[in-house]
Amino acid sequence: MQNTTRRQMLLQAAKGMAGALLSRAGLVRAQRMSMPMSPAHHLAKTLDAMRLESFVDPLPMPQVLRPTGIKSSAAHHAVDAPYFRIPIREVQHNMHRDLPPARQFSYGDGPAPVLFEAKCNQGVLIDWVNQLPPKHILPMPSMPGHMYAMKNAPETCTVAHLHGARVPRASDGYPEDWFGPEHSKLCFYPNQQDAATLWVHDHAMGVSRLNVFAGLMGWYILRGDEEAALNLPAKEHELYLMIYDRSFDLQGQLYYPPIPDEGAWSQEFLGDAMVVNGKVRPFCDVEARKYRLRIANTANSRFLSLALSNGQSFQVIGSDQGLLSSPVEMTRLVLAPAERADLLVDFSQARGEKIRLVSDSLDLMQFRVGSERVRDDSTVPSQLRSITRIKESDAKRSRVMTLDEFDSDNGEAMVMLLNRKHWRDPVTEIVKLNDTEIWSLVNLTQDTHPIHLHMVRFQVLDRQSFSIFDYLSDETLNFTGPSIPAPLHEMGWKDVVQCPPGTVTRIIVPFSGYPGRYLWHCHILEHEANDMMRPYLVVA
Repeated sequence: MQNTTRRQMLLQAAKGMAGALLSRAGLVRAQRMSMPMSPAHHLAKTLDAMRLESFVDPLPMPQVLRPTGIKSSAAHHAVDAPYFRIPIREVQHNMHRDLPPARQFSYGDGPAPVLFEAKCNQGVLIDWVNQLPPKHILPMPSMPGHMYAMKNAPETCTVAHLHGARVPRASDGYPEDWFGPEHSKLCFYPNQQDAATLWVHDHAMGVSRLNVFAGLMGWYILRGDEEAALNLPAKEHELYLMIYDRSFDLQGQLYYPPIPDEGAWSQEFLGDAMVVNGKVRPFCDVEARKYRLRIANTANSRFLSLALSNGQSFQVIGSDQGLLSSPVEMTRLVLAPAERADLLVDFSQARGEKIRLVSDSLDLMQFRVGSERVRDDSTVPSQLRSITRIKESDAKRSRVMTLDEFDSDNGEAMVMLLNRKHWRDPVTEIVKLNDTEIWSLVNLTQDTHPIHLHMVRFQVLDRQSFSIFDYLSDETLNFTGPSIPAPLHEMGWKDVVQCPPGTVTRIIVPFSGYPGRYLWHCHILEHEANDMMRPYLVVA
């Protein structure tokens, strides 16, 4: 099945390039561009979203969801917890002034992704209620053989995963825990963790890429007293920006390429419409003062290289799992799918200006800065919180974990795996509750993969280039460059890590939380769907 000659040639060519994938500003993705998403390819099927006028729609604010009461659940060991009942349903919203309402799936009613707010150490119960129609709004692929768990599954099955949350196994959103229309699932989120910018999204086996694309995502902001005391910009000066890309068909509806257009499976999705909070290239009126921007890359596949069009710097104050120890000043930040960033931007020196948030050459949105001077009592402390770096000597075990791709005889990617194992294969990673381990993620592919571990948080140790050819020959790790420590903006707690090609990325993971079967996977949703996802087991 594997085209060895082709792979060896490509891997040897990549051998000397791996070290160049790291920069002072962040990690640069070697994005595979083989996916045929060019305008010529979709000329007869999609409209050219680049021709839509930019900055004509105001940025929608997230719909804040409120609990409907207090509830207990003996099965979840939840007592007097705030209770949410969330219908999952089809809605229609204009994603641009010049487009008709598009059919979408949603956890709420408005055009923007919803927002849950919770308090540290106060658990909540959420009843996820599937009210979706029986037929999906996007073309449904036939399920590959490895997705045995989806046999007889309805098209619009779903299960919600609270990404970045430390939760009991039954509430994690395990891919095989899907449920269909007219069914529901009650989940308990204990919130026994630090304040952080989390998000919720669909995770149903084999269809999560379609359900997320259709709109099943939202914020979950976990707030704590320690962070509240820092006097950071808050309320209307705290903006939530979910950024993703989409394509539209000639009728202005969401377009996801059907499988025959993309070969055996869609390797990635890259759309020509950049969307923020449900609108294509919106604008936002801001005052000439400091703002806190919570940003999540919720694209299926696209990496974002974030910068401000006027070249001004911003301060990174947090990542996936909460605040950093100190602000990090940057002018450019690369976010992989599912990564979050907490930024402070000072607009006080740009009164009356229009500043674009961009990703390389792509416009994402526009900030229209007011011309008046305003009072700003918020502060940017030099010390945000104390983060103790885990010593490598604390690790009870080190594991070598490979990221793999196998090609057909004609050179097309057929399957992507972790540790050369399929999802259905027996569990090979069995960890002990409260043990700390070092995972060396050995990337043997041509892509940068954002790897996510469920239930736990971790710290990034370092990255080091190696000879892929040597490893494929005899599984020997021959390093070709120095060990590069994690950059400052990655020195906090993480739950997604970018793993460049030809590089060993090391993370140190305390497996604290709950026993049970969880998973780790690539968060490029098309890769995850093609078996780049594996279970791991936590034992007490």
